[in-house]
Amino acid sequence: MIAALCFLAAIMISPSSSLAFSADTLRQIADDALRYARARGASAAEAEVSESCGLSVTVRCGEVDTIEYNRDKGLSVGVYLGQRCGSASTSDFSLRALQETVDAALSIARFTAEDPCAGLPEKEALALGALPDLDLFHPWSLSTEEAIVLARRCEDAAFAADARIENSEGGSLSSQQGQFILANSQGFMGGYPSSRHYLSCSVIAGKGERMQRDYWYATHRKPDALETPEAIGQQAARRAVARLGAKKIATGSFPVLFEAPLASGLLGHFVHAASGSPLYHKASFLIDQLGQAIFPDFFTLSERPHLPTALASANFDNEGVRTREREVVQNGVLQGYFLNVYSARKLNLKTTANAGGDHNLFLRPGAHDPEALLRQMGHGLLVTELLGHGVNYVTGDYSRGAAGFWVEDGEIVHPVEEVTIAGNLRDMFRNVRAIGNDIDTRSSRQTGSWLIGEMTVGA
Repeated sequence: MIAALCFLAAIMISPSSSLAFSADTLRQIADDALRYARARGASAAEAEVSESCGLSVTVRCGEVDTIEYNRDKGLSVGVYLGQRCGSASTSDFSLRALQETVDAALSIARFTAEDPCAGLPEKEALALGALPDLDLFHPWSLSTEEAIVLARRCEDAAFAADARIENSEGGSLSSQQGQFILANSQGFMGGYPSSRHYLSCSVIAGKGERMQRDYWYATHRKPDALETPEAIGQQAARRAVARLGAKKIATGSFPVLFEAPLASGLLGHFVHAASGSPLYHKASFLIDQLGQAIFPDFFTLSERPHLPTALASANFDNEGVRTREREVVQNGVLQGYFLNVYSARKLNLKTTANAGGDHNLFLRPGAHDPEALLRQMGHGLLVTELLGHGVNYVTGDYSRGAAGFWVEDGEIVHPVEEVTIAGNLRDMFRNVRAIGNDIDTRSSRQTGSWLIGEMTVGA
């Protein structure tokens, strides 16, 4: 039975519908907005025009639970009156709406205080000229019925994998595509279509107080690069069943091994602390750390924005600044922050083309697989799930709820639940003992497992 059927478009659309506007139409809208802004007195302006559409379905216990079609579009305009700025947006592409949006942005700018760091990027930083095709657009011609079948196959495979799978939170599929044009009065105009597809399964093993839940998923720009529904469902089942019989453990200080998907989250904490806004607001423990060793000497983190089909590839950032490959951390030493134009000016540095986020981070893998890392750890906690958001970026203090497995003599002894792990990110980064070779390729921040030398683990 369908529990929710949500249409976000004004009319019924097919999940396999192509994008409604041509790239030339989006370019014309952006150009019209810039021309009108200049005609109305703006000293500089920028505009982004975008549209997206997609299909999402969830099947739970064999029945269709949700079906959602989405189709969205929008125009965002930013204007400058010297060093005063204003912005406004609309979902209406008519000429009248465009003009009203620009006028609204100008009205805001007139009442805004001057900011010496405000303004468009310098022209020499923009991604002008021909740009390579990064192969980011692979739409999936998929009917609702076919999507339901794939989601159901995920869940069926999980139930068939082990009799101890008693319930399900669902098998889900999402297929999304979109395109955008970004332009500014410095002469930049660029954009491209992109796609992203997602298939997942979440199931419950056991009954009553002994229930344990886990999940697995796959995501890619190409639908044919996803794992099979059966592989995803079986992995979700294995993970859920492995957690049955979980126990609590005594409080103490132990080594902690973060499996690769969670280690990607540790990279995320690093990125946040090394980003412009926390830095210039003095709200990061990485202030004034450029050129300093913050990780061990085997730790090298690269940003690779031009990889074909990768999830965070881009020739330019959200301000039109050309992206470049770089080593963010080399042999443990912090080489660069993540800055947009504004934050770079606040810090008296240059933009790193990270308006909108980082672009494909890759941590150089170590030589050991997860089993070898367990042997290296000896005894301690293997973490496979984190709960809560206990991170203080000013001090670096870190405290999260966790679940996983207790390890003795390099072997998993029993599953663990309802524990807290705590430390300080500054100390945790310095105390990384090893990086695994089990790279999780599903994220734009790709890393293997992290072995941290010591953290406080408590019931």
